[in-house]
Amino acid sequence: MKAEETATAATRCGFVALIGAPNVGKSTLINALVGEKVSIVSRKVQTTRALIRGIVVEGTSQIVLVDTPGIFAPKRRLDRAMVTTAWSGAHDADLVCVLLDAKLGVDEEAEAILQRLANVAHPKMLVINKIDLVQREKLLALAKCANERMKFEQTFMISAQSGDGVADLRKALGAALPEGPFLYPEDQMSVAPLRHLAAEITREKIYQQLHQELPYQSTVETDSWTERKDNSVRIEQTIFVERESQRKIVLGKGGATIKSIGAAARKEIAEVVGHPVHLFLFVKVREDWGDDPDRYREMGLEFPKE
Repeated sequence: MKAEETATAATRCGFVALIGAPNVGKSTLINALVGEKVSIVSRKVQTTRALIRGIVVEGTSQIVLVDTPGIFAPKRRLDRAMVTTAWSGAHDADLVCVLLDAKLGVDEEAEAILQRLANVAHPKMLVINKIDLVQREKLLALAKCANERMKFEQTFMISAQSGDGVADLRKALGAALPEGPFLYPEDQMSVAPLRHLAAEITREKIYQQLHQELPYQSTVETDSWTERKDNSVRIEQTIFVERESQRKIVLGKGGATIKSIGAAARKEIAEVVGHPVHLFLFVKVREDWGDDPDRYREMGLEFPKE
């Protein structure tokens, strides 16, 4: 659709927050709705730390998707910052999508989220994810149970992984947004800078390769991004951990682990930017970075004072 046609049509635009427990599939759904990778996906819970915005144009509607951190019982300062960020995303959005894991149903975490969502005034849609893993009868019972606890405008059953039901959800989201002009160019898919997305991709590869070996006291920062004359991009990133023992885990024997992480990250970053990438990774110890306000600002999180 041409820009002039979009401007004269009755366009809609708004923010849609995806709320749910960790590992319910929010990041996977964001990427499925956008059609490109804008949020990292990991089997580890609480992977998303800050609000990642994916942008979708559906007909004459522009949907700005907010992938909030999974909501859980916070134990550390970083946990509290992530949960606060998730709820602020719900309160600031035009529409809230509540994701439930079809296998887990309305468990303790989901119940707590539904109770607190009663204080969020915006319209809400129920999205039951991972429907390919359970029987239809269980899905219908789950939908009935959730709708008895809260008023949902609509209920959708999807598989973000396979894409089943995602197109119908996308259309419904576009139709439910308020009328208004597009906030971003039509070809833009995220408001996260490429430097930030590149750092997130590297962080994803760390999680994928180290699994339980490395706790959450790790973060990645893009130090430099240089576009070279041969149309390639040189990127330097630093992986920060809190202890020397963690640094050794990331490096691996003879540097094998960091090389493997770098190769996987470089391949995916190159696909995102559309140019060859030269990626250089460094691992440094930054003790107690989880208590440093500057690190929280860089991640787009508010620093909890207590």
